[in-house]
Amino acid sequence: MNLLVPFATDEGGSGFHGPSIDEFFPAPLLFAGTPFELNRVMLIRLLVLTVLVVMFLLAVRRLRVVPTRGQAFFEFAFGFVREGIVINTLGEKDGKRFMPLLVTIFFLILGMNITGVTPGLQLAGTAVIGLPLLLALIAYVTFIYAGVKKHGGKFFKYSLFPSGVPWFLYPLIVPIEFLSTFIVRPVTLVLRLLMNLVAGHMLLVLCFSATHFFLFDVLAHGNALGALGVGTFAFGIVFYALEIFVAALQAYVFTILTAIYIQLALAGDH
Repeated sequence: MNLLVPFATDEGGSGFHGPSIDEFFPAPLLFAGTPFELNRVMLIRLLVLTVLVVMFLLAVRRLRVVPTRGQAFFEFAFGFVREGIVINTLGEKDGKRFMPLLVTIFFLILGMNITGVTPGLQLAGTAVIGLPLLLALIAYVTFIYAGVKKHGGKFFKYSLFPSGVPWFLYPLIVPIEFLSTFIVRPVTLVLRLLMNLVAGHMLLVLCFSATHFFLFDVLAHGNALGALGVGTFAFGIVFYALEIFVAALQAYVFTILTAIYIQLALAGDH
């Protein structure tokens, strides 16, 4: 019977338990029942913030003309964000204005994402909606502020009434532009970041849970289907490498989209 039901085990086996959404809502670990309650996700976020602050302080503490390896790596990473995202998108003048925010967003998201593949942590700080929502709100307020600061009330006119459109089409165009600019942008920023990290975590947990199940439950009970654990382990390694790439990619995508939205706000009538 076990040969026909691959997820069955002999009596005493633990059975297979796939990942569930409950993993993203862990029990409180500190200060339970108080406004300062901390669970695993919050502790990971605090850890990432601490590590980032310490890393940046150490990186700029003793800058040298001939950089050390650590300084060279920091300069490469910072230069990638500065030149590859901020300056290329906003230009030198506007790029300098918004660089602190965009650099912070990039490294914060990267740090929070990478904890999803960090042994011992294995849960991204961005895999729960609170942080992606806060970052999207900051991006939303920033591009509206940039547009209003430069164009005043005309920013909303430029955003909702694009030039070159016949007046009789405005009843159709204005709602679409409103949804696209003021609703879809922040919502997609949140969902893109959140769902990529949630999906990645679930895939990794599924692969490695299945590996444990096949090798230590099924194969240990003499069922040859337990050899499938080799395959699930191989898939787990592939997805692990993919998640490292996704962690960096999502930091890049969120940051460059924020920069693009700011640039569009500054451009005005386009």
